[in-house]
Amino acid sequence: MEKKSLRSLDWVSRFLDETPGDEVIGGTSRQVPGACWSRVNPTPTSNPVLRLWSNEMADELGIEAGEDRILGGKEITKGMDPYAQRYGGHQFGNWAGQLGDGRAITLGEVDTGGKILELQLKGSGSTPYSRFSDGKAVLRSSIREFLCSEAMHHLGVPTTRALSLVTTGEDVVRDMLYDGRPAPEPGAVVCRISQSFIRFGSFQIHTISEDYETLRSLVDHTVSNHFPDNLSDTDEGLIEWLKIVADGTALMIANWMRIGFVHGVMNTDNMSIHGLTIDYGPYGWVEDFNPDWTPNTTDAGSKRYRFGHQAQVGAWNFARLLESIAPLMEEPKKLYEALEFYYEIFQKYNNKMWSEKLGLEKFSDGDEELITELTSILQCVETDMTIFFRILSSIKSPDINSLRYAFYDEATIPEHEWNDWLNKWWKRVNGKPNQEKMRQANPKYVLRNWMAQLAIDAAEKEDYSVAMEIHELLKKPYEEQSDSEDKWFKKRPEWARHRVGCSMLSCSS
Repeated sequence: MEKKSLRSLDWVSRFLDETPGDEVIGGTSRQVPGACWSRVNPTPTSNPVLRLWSNEMADELGIEAGEDRILGGKEITKGMDPYAQRYGGHQFGNWAGQLGDGRAITLGEVDTGGKILELQLKGSGSTPYSRFSDGKAVLRSSIREFLCSEAMHHLGVPTTRALSLVTTGEDVVRDMLYDGRPAPEPGAVVCRISQSFIRFGSFQIHTISEDYETLRSLVDHTVSNHFPDNLSDTDEGLIEWLKIVADGTALMIANWMRIGFVHGVMNTDNMSIHGLTIDYGPYGWVEDFNPDWTPNTTDAGSKRYRFGHQAQVGAWNFARLLESIAPLMEEPKKLYEALEFYYEIFQKYNNKMWSEKLGLEKFSDGDEELITELTSILQCVETDMTIFFRILSSIKSPDINSLRYAFYDEATIPEHEWNDWLNKWWKRVNGKPNQEKMRQANPKYVLRNWMAQLAIDAAEKEDYSVAMEIHELLKKPYEEQSDSEDKWFKKRPEWARHRVGCSMLSCSS
């Protein structure tokens, strides 16, 4: 099939046509009551240059590589109708009021013939929701977004996607750790793609302001376009739709736990209605297995969004979504059914996840105790989560010596405790764990924090080869890729233990 350019795609505007919007075009930061969106154009950049490209997403859109000027926000083309979405959200458990797309501008929706996809530029300039910031993004955060969204897709985790990364030729001033030391950094724009960028907070903002008419229009738009097998005009229809949202959210988080991913900022405005991982900011990957670890410096005190607490936060966030839909219900108490469903379906996905990681044919009574014992002993000494489970997927006998490479300090391994657990597990699987299933659940390669930092360090010196290499590596995370093993299948290097960007991140990351 002949490929097109961005300029010749079939652009549509369902969201703008079906929901109320801002009467003012563009403008400075301000409150926008009664609206779901504001029209705004990207801020033109001086010298956009295409640096990273996803051939897979380009193939899905049916386009060729290029169009630096459009993807860098320097110009728009016929058919596009750019806008920023308005939403609110609970941030770290507290209602934050109006938020919205402060540094993201949707170019429009594209009808590919098989599906409709929304294209959005992140880092493309200020909007009415920028809260007095410049709405731009730096190269380091853009590389992290591009690499991680594509890596997550290939890991089998529901996610938004990335099409491109374009440097802007401009410096952006950022206080990386919010410690009073702002500095200029190279700017960049990522084009990210999703069926939509509607969030839990998209509904919350209208309910809290008691704008039920706008809430109704957004719900009707969302259900009719994105959940067409459901209805939004009855209590039963709304509940069934919300159960689908619960299912997607639970599946997403169970997959995060499977691969050791920590989102870092699970505010309700960062929760996709589609159950997609969205807004890659201060995320991180668990290196040593630690359920209490959080990568976000803002969360260092409370650890609200720590690795082991993500499922509970998902439930709390989903409850806030249910509250926002309640005014449309004749019998709001029925919403408890959807919340109970979230807990049930997450437990189902979690049990399945552990069955796959441990090579069990199915989850049975007593397996929970085996898993609890495993997660406890994994914390006795520093143990690399990814390496441990990957090697476990291939061991020939229940002997801790087979797993020594997964430990940071082999001299401190509690060998007796480990051999005891390994023998219990071996007995549970009758000496025949389903290792093929294990290898498909336990990736060999993930986007470790230090790997992303190496790509950033090189890119800041105009070398994008490391980012490209990692991008290609992570397209096949479950394959051995023996040529890359020595370089990328290894524990966190000592230099990365306390390096900013590897162990500490902020929302500007």
